Amino acid sequence: MRRSKVVGCGSYLPEKVLTNADLAKMVETSDEWIVERSGIRERRIAAEGEFTSHLATKASQAALDKAGLKASDIDLIVLATATPDETFPATATTVQANLGMTKGAAFDVQAVCSGFVYALSVADSMIRAGNAGRALVIGAETFSRILDWKDRTTCVLFGDGAGALVLEADDAAKGDASDRGLLASRLHSDGTKHDLLYVDGGPSSTKTTGHLRMEGREVFKHAVTNLAGVVREVLGDAKLSIDQVDWLVPHQANKRILDGTARKLGLDPAKVVVTVEKHGNTSAASVPLALDVAVGDGRIKTGDLLLLEAMGGGFTWGACLLRW
Repeated sequence: MRRSKVVGCGSYLPEKVLTNADLAKMVETSDEWIVERSGIRERRIAAEGEFTSHLATKASQAALDKAGLKASDIDLIVLATATPDETFPATATTVQANLGMTKGAAFDVQAVCSGFVYALSVADSMIRAGNAGRALVIGAETFSRILDWKDRTTCVLFGDGAGALVLEADDAAKGDASDRGLLASRLHSDGTKHDLLYVDGGPSSTKTTGHLRMEGREVFKHAVTNLAGVVREVLGDAKLSIDQVDWLVPHQANKRILDGTARKLGLDPAKVVVTVEKHGNTSAASVPLALDVAVGDGRIKTGDLLLLEAMGGGFTWGACLLRW
C-alpha cells in the first residue's frame, strides 16, 4: 500500500514582533483583555515588501533542508493561503520559481484557517494516486494585510507566518494504523455560515482587498462542536481511540477554543501543542508552525500518533491523522 509519510518540516516567522502592549497604543485594548479572551501575548508582522511567497519560500527551504532534499527532488507544491501575493498566478508558482523547481505542478488551496489540512489531504491523495512522489505542503499567510487595525475585536488576534512539510511516497506500507504517514483525513464545509467569518472585499465583488470581519462568539460555538466531531470521524476511520493519540496539533485560533475542544474530546491538555501565545492566529500557517515547534523542541518523536485539526471561514473544517 502507498502512504504519504513526512520526511521534513520547517517554518518561518517575520522578524517584527507586535506585542499586546504595542496594540494598546493603537486601539482601545490591554494585555489583560487580549490574554483573557485569546491567550495571545504577541504575534509577528511581515515587513514592508515581504510577501506571503517570501515567508512560504523560507519555510519550504527549511523543510527541504531537514529532509536532506533539494527542490529538484520535489514534483508537487500545494500551498494553502487566503492572502496570496496576487489575484493570479498562484503564489505556489512563485515559491516554485524561488526554489528553482522547474518540474511538476504547483497550485494554491483556499480554505482559510483550514487550508493546511485541506492542502495536506489534497497532496496525500495525489501521492496515493501516483501523480507525485514528493510534495511540499505549505501554509503561509500575511493576515496583517487584511486586518482593520481600528477593530480591536479582530486586529489583536491575527499574525503572519509560514510552515511547510515534505511528503514522500512510501510503497512499503502495511496498510494498518502502525504505518508511518497519513492514516486518515476528513474535510467539511458549510457555506451558510459565511457571514460569521469573512473578508468584505474581493476582485469580483468590490474590486478591493477588503478587511476581515468576524462574529467571535458564534465562531467559538461552532468551532468546538465541529472540531470535536471531525476528530472523532478520522479516529473512527483509522479504528483508533483518542487515548491512543500522542499529540493534538490544532489550528491556533484561540486558547479558549483549544481548551474547549480538548475537554469535549476528553483529551489530556498536556497532549495539546499550543503556540498561540507567541504566534497569534496565523490562519493556514498555524498548524505547520505549531508542528515545527513541537518537533524542534523534541516533544514529537518518530512513531508518535498526531491529530491535526482546523476550522476557518466558509465555514471550512477538517482533520488529519498521521503517524510521525
